[in-house]
Amino acid sequence: MVVPKKAHSFHIPVMGLAYTVDSPIRVAQYGISSVISIVDDELLERMNAFYSEKFGLKYQEISKKAEDYRAKRITAYLNLVDTLVKDKFERFKTELSESKSALENFIAILPNKSSLKEGLLSLLEEGMLFKENIKKYIDSQLVAGDIDVNIMTKIDKDNFNKNEQLPVAFNDAHAALRGFANSNLESSVVLSAGMNPRLYSYFENFKDFFPDAKGQLKKRITLKVSDFRSAIIQGKFLAKKGLWVSEYRIESGLNCGGHAFATEGNLLGPILEEFKNKKHELLQDTHTVLKKALQDKELFVPEEPLPINITVQGGVGTAAEHNFLMDTYEVDSVGWGTPFLLVPEATSVDEKTRTLLANAKEADLYLSDISPLGVPFNTIKGSSNDFYKQSRIKSYKAGSSCPKKFLALSKEFGPEGICTASKKYQDIKLNELEAKKETMSYSNYEATKTKITEKSCLCVGLANASYIENDMRIKGQQQGVVICPGPNLAYFDKKVSLSQMVQHIYGNTSVLAEANRPNMFVKELKMYIDYLQNDIASFTDQITAKHIKKWTSFKNNLLEGIAYYENLFDNTVNSNTKNIQVEFRGYKKALKAVAIPVLPMVMSN
Repeated sequence: MVVPKKAHSFHIPVMGLAYTVDSPIRVAQYGISSVISIVDDELLERMNAFYSEKFGLKYQEISKKAEDYRAKRITAYLNLVDTLVKDKFERFKTELSESKSALENFIAILPNKSSLKEGLLSLLEEGMLFKENIKKYIDSQLVAGDIDVNIMTKIDKDNFNKNEQLPVAFNDAHAALRGFANSNLESSVVLSAGMNPRLYSYFENFKDFFPDAKGQLKKRITLKVSDFRSAIIQGKFLAKKGLWVSEYRIESGLNCGGHAFATEGNLLGPILEEFKNKKHELLQDTHTVLKKALQDKELFVPEEPLPINITVQGGVGTAAEHNFLMDTYEVDSVGWGTPFLLVPEATSVDEKTRTLLANAKEADLYLSDISPLGVPFNTIKGSSNDFYKQSRIKSYKAGSSCPKKFLALSKEFGPEGICTASKKYQDIKLNELEAKKETMSYSNYEATKTKITEKSCLCVGLANASYIENDMRIKGQQQGVVICPGPNLAYFDKKVSLSQMVQHIYGNTSVLAEANRPNMFVKELKMYIDYLQNDIASFTDQITAKHIKKWTSFKNNLLEGIAYYENLFDNTVNSNTKNIQVEFRGYKKALKAVAIPVLPMVMSN
């Protein structure tokens, strides 16, 4: 059976816990793929109740007293989303065949070079008298957007029942995977935040991840990766278990939303170039390993490699950049995340927060240390979460009540784990700090105090927007909203419709602010130079040869990246090439001026 091509060349990546929690229900009928975070089973349970009532479907509560409640809640919500998307998709296809205006509006948001668009335009010229032809064509050529899910592999806390540790299968990420595996979805699980061998091994328990007798995968694996080396290591690790990675999703290390996993100075362009040049190697090497594993398991063995998609996301903001990524690096899809936070039809964001986003400038968007994971986190000044957090700090009540404990990963005070954003943790650390106060300088004391108290409760803050948007009651301590846009948001300054944003992606209109926006590759380079300078300037420990080697390698990798771009744009002709080259030369000069510390000379007698 020939599977129709996807209608769109972009996807909406996962954002926070809440921001894309119901995006498939909103956009999948238009052929737009999106990703749901399945970290927070409580949020999914409440969204299940909300949408069941909204669409008149039967809802059966799954309480925390139920055995394996976390996985069951996830399965139930995903099955609901699957049902709603299929129903909306069928209704939409019928509408397209019966309404000329609906068909024209849909054609307007399709890619300009789309064969689907060409076919529909041809049918439209024949006139709506040929409704049956249009319906047959749509049925054969249009597919709904994927309902993919995301699991952050680091969020895999051990769980306990009355102080007794539960088996590993009940860890948070493991239970989330089981929830997806047991659902009706035929889609991908996107694994982010690095390799978790124990979780990867758990995939072997579910037959849907292995090819069937026709070589088809009911459920697929997508890896979010930072470079080719990481991709081939993880791809082979999974292949040794008979598991195929269907997609490698490359994300900019810094020019992205949410958690930022900086590379060692390796820039996005050169990384994409390596994937393009070595895709065949990746395909063949993992296929060879996969075949042996499937033979050992006595499962169906595909003679030809299964399909692999290479996709990219992080900082893209114009149709020119979108097309450049598609054409130059031959990627299969481009992720557009942050701009969709300003599209009410696509994402779940409360009105107050969306206004904050629309008004944000470059200086309002920053890489923070608020995440309890200890990983830099992109966020925005002026959030309601920041207001409540600072109010508690001023009242000497720093920290969160920590009701969900998904990030209670620190084992510093016991095997059950504790979150560094919790009041319990911060009270201990602040008391320890107070005991040392007399031996510390004022500036060192204040800096250490800030480092302790700046952590935010992401579990609650990243979920609250959906509750507020849908007028759902929020229980417990006020945390407000944490939101995690990428720096790209600074160049989008208003709420827009779904149609406007999609047409912007394809170059048929523009929704950008008037402010001068740097090319995405230039912006990423600047962020990496700033990151290096800050890393050196903020280093307070004794400098060793290891640190100098790291900074030197980082700087050299950036210089090699600039040389790659200079050569690339020397051979690229478009209206903005000269400006891009000028900016690269400026940042090259700035980078060369960054001084790497040297080891102090040791004087001998």
